[in-house]
Amino acid sequence: MLRNIVLFLVLIVMFSCGGRNQSNSNKTVFKYNEAAGITSLDPAFAKDQSTIWAANQLFNGLVQLDEQLKVKPCIAKRWEISTDGLYYTFFLRNDVCFHNHPLFLNNKGRKVVASDFVYSFLRLIDPKIASPGAWVFNNVNKSITEKSFNFKALNDTTLIICLSKPFPPFLSLLSMPYCAVVPKEIVSFYGNDFRRNPIGTGPFQFKLWKEGVKLVLVRNPNYFEKEGTLQLPYLDAVAVTFIADKQSAFLEFVKGNLDFISGIDPSYKDELLTKKGELNPKYIGKFKMQSQAYLNTEYLGFLVDEKKTENSPLRLKAIRQAINYGFDREKMIKYLRNNIGTPGIYGFIPKGMPAFDSTSNIGYNYNPIKAKQLLADAGYPNGIGLPEIILSTTSAYLDLCKYLQHQLEEINIKISIDVNPPATLREMVAQSKINFFRGSWIADYPDAENYLSLFYSDNFAPKGPNYTHFSNKAFDDLFVKAQTEVNDSIRYVYYQQMDKLLMDESPVVILYYDQVLRFYQNNIVGLGSNPMNLLTLKKVKKINYTFHY
Repeated sequence: MLRNIVLFLVLIVMFSCGGRNQSNSNKTVFKYNEAAGITSLDPAFAKDQSTIWAANQLFNGLVQLDEQLKVKPCIAKRWEISTDGLYYTFFLRNDVCFHNHPLFLNNKGRKVVASDFVYSFLRLIDPKIASPGAWVFNNVNKSITEKSFNFKALNDTTLIICLSKPFPPFLSLLSMPYCAVVPKEIVSFYGNDFRRNPIGTGPFQFKLWKEGVKLVLVRNPNYFEKEGTLQLPYLDAVAVTFIADKQSAFLEFVKGNLDFISGIDPSYKDELLTKKGELNPKYIGKFKMQSQAYLNTEYLGFLVDEKKTENSPLRLKAIRQAINYGFDREKMIKYLRNNIGTPGIYGFIPKGMPAFDSTSNIGYNYNPIKAKQLLADAGYPNGIGLPEIILSTTSAYLDLCKYLQHQLEEINIKISIDVNPPATLREMVAQSKINFFRGSWIADYPDAENYLSLFYSDNFAPKGPNYTHFSNKAFDDLFVKAQTEVNDSIRYVYYQQMDKLLMDESPVVILYYDQVLRFYQNNIVGLGSNPMNLLTLKKVKKINYTFHY
């Protein structure tokens, strides 16, 4: 009975709130579509972009990333790191409140204190919760008892986190939505239903969610961040639709029913972009386009475990290098992707990552003469006697793989393409059942360790992300050395040395480094962009536009 009464009060509060005292017709509402759908609004389950984008509006953590992916204060106004890199002490703001809720028994929501973070972090690693983000605290001494010193609230505004070993990227990990603060009493009240009744501290607060149809968030009138003297956010609401067909969503954008779309789909690629990757002239003045490097490396991986590839020619480095030299990445980007992306002629670390080095000469340019020489060195002059090589991919990348197939055929390397459903391909790659496969790696956090961990020998799949089973002592030594180096500049040198070693051994073929593409209506102001394609709406303004919801 009590629960029903509280739920009734919740509905009254949620549907009566909305920030400024004005009619719906005067509200500024930012509208975007999420074709992939959203399965949860609980930040502990923010594992994909669609959920991360929503969680980013509803929740905050200790720190946040700016547009250059530098770690900045958020609920923590400052922090100190011990000289041994094991103890992180955070000093919290004292003016941050959770969104209002009847359980808080006031009109501003309960103030956030350090013990809220202790609860939120322990919840994240609790096996009963089974959060996909539990790995974030792999370097913290595991415990789900609040008596542990691993997460300790010294007082309401001081929090200590103790690591089991130094991990320089740890601060950037804390910027992920997984690490957002949530209120214990609200989570306890809703239980599993917290996924659709989120209470956070973010610039927007939950109003309604009809799954698969619409999500509406409204302005948090008590948000703690300001821009100068102006309180954020500027928008009155955010409305998300869930149109699965991307071409239909694009048409809604063209009609002005959506304010923003991200990425490019083949169904409207040539309508929206020129062959040079620029905005179609007929849309200039109606839409704006943002473009910048995206922390996503698209690649082909070789299984280089000699125990599993005894009869495969791919066990030979010269064959792998020949494939790397054997196709023109620049033409591939120009003709298949309308110049969207950067040809993969550098290392595995993508463009946009601080350790990326565009001046290095460690990658592979198109050089068919060199490729033929490598074939001869491997014992297959002009490709004679070289067995057909099977490349496993998904239908979404079939055009790229056919391009590679055609180019390699010109130097007598025969490629057969095996198309699989995405889930099937992922499983076979994880179980080391494929010798040559298409893959991609999108950054979880803005440090090159995230990418180089794919080649550390202790991370062999299926227990880790080393799907190629690459193993090299010099690489492993540098990887361990980098993890203890707190000086970013020195650590980046180690990363670049590892990347050079990788490219020489060629366990992968880099196809391209992806690019963030965003399109938005002309009356949208203040929409930033960043190499992780995070959607941050707290500083966005919508000029002279009204919308009813």
